[in-house]
Formats: sequence, C-alpha cells, structure tokens
Amino acid sequence: MADASSQRSFEPIENYGVIGNMRSIALVDINASIDFLCFPDFDSPTIFAALLDPERGGCMTITPQMTGMRTKQLYLPDTNILLTRFLSEDGVAEIADFMPVVDSKDKTPYGHHILRMLRVIKGSIPFEFRCAPRFNYAQCGHRIERQQDSVCFIPETEECPSVALYTTFPLDIDGGDALGTFTLKTGETATIAFGEVDGDAPNATAMMSPEIAQQHFEETSHYWRSWISRSNYTGRWREIVNRSALVLKLLCSEEHGSLIAAATFGLPERIGGERNWDYRYTWLRDASFSLYAFMRLGFTEEARAFTGWIRDRMQDNAEHGPLQVMYHPDGRQELDEVLLESLSGYRNSKPVRIGNAAYQQLQLDIYGEFMDAVYLAAKYGDGISYRGWHNLQRILDWLAENWQRPDDGIWEVRGGRKEFLHSRLMCWVAFDRAVRLSEKRSLAGPIDKWRQIRDTIYEDIFTNFWSEKLQSFVQYKGAETLDSSVLLMPLMRFISPTDPRWLSTLAAIEKNLTEDSLVYRYDNVSSPVDGLSGGEGSFIACSFWFIECLARAHQVEKAQLLFDKMIGYANHLGLYSEQLGSSGQHLGNFPQAFTHLALISTATFLDRALSGKNNTAWR
Repeated sequence: MADASSQRSFEPIENYGVIGNMRSIALVDINASIDFLCFPDFDSPTIFAALLDPERGGCMTITPQMTGMRTKQLYLPDTNILLTRFLSEDGVAEIADFMPVVDSKDKTPYGHHILRMLRVIKGSIPFEFRCAPRFNYAQCGHRIERQQDSVCFIPETEECPSVALYTTFPLDIDGGDALGTFTLKTGETATIAFGEVDGDAPNATAMMSPEIAQQHFEETSHYWRSWISRSNYTGRWREIVNRSALVLKLLCSEEHGSLIAAATFGLPERIGGERNWDYRYTWLRDASFSLYAFMRLGFTEEARAFTGWIRDRMQDNAEHGPLQVMYHPDGRQELDEVLLESLSGYRNSKPVRIGNAAYQQLQLDIYGEFMDAVYLAAKYGDGISYRGWHNLQRILDWLAENWQRPDDGIWEVRGGRKEFLHSRLMCWVAFDRAVRLSEKRSLAGPIDKWRQIRDTIYEDIFTNFWSEKLQSFVQYKGAETLDSSVLLMPLMRFISPTDPRWLSTLAAIEKNLTEDSLVYRYDNVSSPVDGLSGGEGSFIACSFWFIECLARAHQVEKAQLLFDKMIGYANHLGLYSEQLGSSGQHLGNFPQAFTHLALISTATFLDRALSGKNNTAWR
C-alpha cells in the first residue's frame, strides 16, 4: 500500500470539523482524515500536520473502497461528536469521531484518546486504514513497538510523549506507519483509539469492546447535550449560536480555565503570503469578549474559571508592563517565535511559525479588555477580593503613567508603534471600569484620579482622533485612514450608537472598508501600517461588529439581512476561521474564537432588538 499522505492535496480550510476534550483538538476533514493534532495539549508539538503539509505532516486516514463515493459530514446535534457518512451504490458507512469526556468531577478510565467508531449501515465495504504520525512538527523520527493489543509509536525526542493505537482489526507495519485492510458488512463495526500510553488503563481488548466504545459514546454525548442545555439563548439563530458556544467550550482549557484563540498555527491570511501566525495561546484581549459571551448565554462556570485565570495574571509582571498580550494556556509567558522548515505550509504559504513574537509587544488596549473582564466578573459573578483589588490598583498606577505612549495596537502590527485609536479607547475603558467598579462595590481607591484620566482620554479621542475631512474617527493620531476596530466604540459604551459623529464614522467604514457584509480591518495595500507585504481577507469578527453597530443604531432590518448573509459564510458544520477571501474561502487559523465570540454577541443583541426588548442591561 502506498503512503496515503503522499497521494493527497491540500483540503480547503472550510472542509474541516473539529473534535476535542478541552485539552487538545483534532481537525478532521470531510473525508474523515485526521489532518491536525497537537498532543497532549493545545500548544504541544503536532503529531498530525497534513493540514500544513500533506506529504510530510502526518495524518490518520480511513478510506472506504467504494465506486462513485460521496461524503456528508455533520455534528450529532448539540454535541461535538463528528459524523462522517460515506455513500455510494455499493453501500453506506458512517464514522463517529470524538474525544471521550465525562463529567469533570469524574475521570474517564481510559485517559486521553481520540475514539473512532466505524459502522457499515448497508452493503459489504472494504476499508484501507493508515496511521502515519510525524512527531514534533515532523522534525523527528520514531520507532514502532507491537504490544499485546496495540501498536506504540515512540518518538526520538523527549519533547513528545509516546502514543498508542488500538484497533479491532489487524494491523501491519509499513516503515513508521501502521496500516490495515479489512471488510465490514451490514451492521458490523470497527473501533479505533489513538492517544496516550497509560500503564494503569485496562487492557486494550476490554477498551475496544463494542460495549465500552458505546459507553464512551453515550457518556460523551450526554456531557455535551447536558452542557449546551444550560444555554439561555432561545432566539432566532439558536443552531448557529449553540454551535459557536460548543466551539468555544472546545477551546477552553479544562485544567487552567483559559481559552485559546484557535486550534491551529500557520494557516495563512492570504494564500502564499507571510501572514501566518500561531494562535494556540490565550490572548488577554479575548478576556472580556469570552466572559461576555459565556455570561450572555448563562455559562457562569466557564466565566468563573476564566476569571480565576485572569486574576492569577494580576500577580505577574511582563517585559513591557504589568500584563502581557498573550500567554500559554497555563499562564507561562515565553512564546518565542520559531520558523519551521519541516513543513511546507498550507498551499506553500511560508514561513510556518510556531510561537508568537507579538507576546513581547506593547499593546495598551489589553488593559481595557482586562479591566472590562474584571468588571463584568464582579458585576455578574463573585466580588473581587481585597488582594485582587490592590493588584488592580498597581496595574492602573502603571497605566496612568503610560496611556499616552505609542504602541503596536490591536492588530499587532510590525511596522512601528503609533498612537492607535483603539488602544486609546481601551485605556479609557480601563479607567471607566475602575470608576464604575469602585462606586458599585464601594471599593476604596483613587477614584478622583481615575475619573480625571478617563475624562482626559475622552476629550483626547474626540479632539485628536477625529478627521473633518473624512468625517470619521481615524486609525491613529494624525492619520487620514480608517480602522474597523473603531466599531468597538459604541459596543464599549464610549459613544452613543446614534451620535452624529458615530453615524458618519459608521458610514465611512461602510464606504471604504466594507463589501456587502464583509468588513476589512484596514487598508493594508494603499496605506499599510503593519510592516508586512500583501493583502489579506476580510475579518469576520469585524463583520459581526459592524452588524451589531447597525442594530444599535436602529438599522435593525439591514442588520438582520447582513447577519443572515454572514451565517451563509460558515462552513458546512457552522464553523468559522478568522478571515474570508475574495471568493468566500476561509483564511487564517481555525476555528477562531474571536469570530465565534463576536457572532454570539451580535446574535443576542440583534435578537433582542428584533423583539423590541431593552438592550442596555449589559456592560
């Protein structure tokens, strides 16, 4: 049998679904090939990376030998169990892919695994199977050892753990791969488990029995359905909102309470371009948005866990201030950026980066997002502790001396620091939320000082970031260019959504940065500020912000039309990446938390607006 990976081409990003267990995530393509897996954690080295290099990256394929075969992929409703169905005149087969999870108070007895349950519904179907791991971003080799009921892959580096493959059909060894050929008839099943080597686990025969596999399936299905049933969203777009919530839950760390930006690294913002980043980390910027989204849907447990992670960061100090732009999911600060030569990149888009040098940038907006998260947590959850309040005051003391500095901005530009409007806006948010929190919770602090700084920033924005020529707020001080991050101004309660200056800004954004429902971050071709070559796609979160701004400005019918159009850009499973290309193809890392957070915010507000309900309660 030939190496399955060498026969494959790149699948479009939108042709993938994801499975996970709040520790790691795997991407499964529309043909049921597992093409991406970092193991055992979100930010661990890859075991499978065919998504970024079909020839060298590694994958796990299971291929029915059927003539005229077509596939259909869907999630089992209200779960993260992915079903891929194979259909032809020869018969029908189905594979269920998932990572077993049970109630967090318990521990699954079989550890950390991907479970694949294959069943033939009709016909007699031959299958070819190959498991081709490539450890440490395809940078090191491995050896294979046969054990009593499994095959063990042992990497040459200690940076990666050994993994075991269990199957209910015989396996052969082909170099560093395990492969098998077998036939199933109507009603027959096969089971595959791939994951950690656990010396305390029961023997593989027991693990792979149909009864145990079915138990895992039922427990995992119950877990997800029980979790999503806690959502209080009952509006018009329940299916896509619930799917977004389920995606966000997959991106949450069960152990640490943090939330990663995306499951992947290296997926380009333009095919063949250099805008290829590693998003397997936790951005403080996501803090207020994730808390907001979870609280809006009634998921207080996730919000509480993330709040705990955020509060731990109050005690840290970073290179450019008390806080850092992003962290490892466990809170570690070093994310040194490295260029990988072992992977060709998605459709040869290079360089392929792991780590993210932006962690060393100065991005002043994170202090506003951080304070907004703390404010929301205190307002709708538990109150802040005495020690936490004093840590916040230490952070605000630093910001009081530094809010006027040029920085690298929300988009993490690499073209030099400027006084970006969004950074200035979020500094206003930081002091505004401190004032509100102090007053509402009767917390002692220099509230007069905070109020004075807040008001100074307010006047600074209206005076120095407004262009009479454009009749719009601008990207940075002294510029005559636009930036869609301005769309957060009314969402952060800085400006009324019907203020004449805001309405003219919204019109300028629509004229210059919008194509129908698609919104670009900024014009990085005619007036680039990011220090990078080439363009990029439209930014999906900005599209949702734009729609929410329309709804807040009482343009509700227009907002609903554009929202319905944006739903049409989701992939076949309701998932979104970071950006959309000119032909609607997904670009950037996938699935993207920022996109799904923005979708939830917009859907909940728009639904209430269409129902004529009061929308002023939040923030």
